[in-house]
Amino acid sequence: MRHSGLGGIDDSAASPLRHGAAAQLALLGAGLIAAVLPLGWPGRTLALALYAMIAVVALRGLGRHAPHRRFGAANAVTAARAAAVALLFGVWGEAALDGAAFSLGLRWVLVALAAAALAADGVDGWLARRRGLASDFGARFDMETDALLVLALSLLVLAAHQAAAFVLLSGAMRYVFVACGRVVPALAAPLPPRRRRKVVCVAQTTILILALAPAVPAWAGQELCAAGLALLAASFARDCVVLLSGGRGSPIMASHAGEFLGRYRRRSGAPAPLAPGRSCHRRSAPRRAGGAGP
Repeated sequence: MRHSGLGGIDDSAASPLRHGAAAQLALLGAGLIAAVLPLGWPGRTLALALYAMIAVVALRGLGRHAPHRRFGAANAVTAARAAAVALLFGVWGEAALDGAAFSLGLRWVLVALAAAALAADGVDGWLARRRGLASDFGARFDMETDALLVLALSLLVLAAHQAAAFVLLSGAMRYVFVACGRVVPALAAPLPPRRRRKVVCVAQTTILILALAPAVPAWAGQELCAAGLALLAASFARDCVVLLSGGRGSPIMASHAGEFLGRYRRRSGAPAPLAPGRSCHRRSAPRRAGGAGP
């Protein structure tokens, strides 16, 4: 019997996948090291530490990339987006710890970098579908990178004095939602795929990029961020209602019912409730190449 390497992938498949992923992540890390050289030690430390954490988490989650044996161009694009996000955090950390203000030129550079990261968001999913390398790993990697980008932009907009502290709610909402799922197990159940979430995520990211642009006055940035936060909150609220009401008719929730019920039993020790959507569809939903938070 062959020894299982990454989450059920035998070693003959796991080794090339692991080595390929590590090589691509290391190459992007080297590029990030060069990019953070103009920053001081606070920015360098924050950017490199965050990217190292992302790389470790990505390597640990490769089992969900089964049965593919290659990391693939799609995941490499997502990793490049993650490196760009780490650089944004580094710039923010430099300003936050040193108390330095953003120059107009630096803000334009940040806008260009964030816009490139957003534009690449549509490339990784397309590549995964085109090359037949879509996986749960790729979808999760993409989604978490999106969430980090929104958080980084929220911090930068606040640091640039383009919006009040409420803008941080935009970046924190995804993580508050995940934390609530640990307290209320129903909120941790899988959600059915909805194009709405991707549209809202792109709209929210675009709004934050616009608010950061020097050409946008502070009062307009404030209004834009308030509108984006309202849009994001409405999307999260809608998903919370679906989850708390049982999510009837959700194929993807039914397909993951066993995993959800197992987590529920381990956490609470109580008899598990009826799985969301159990009485409806039982077929598995197709894997998606990309995703976004609610």
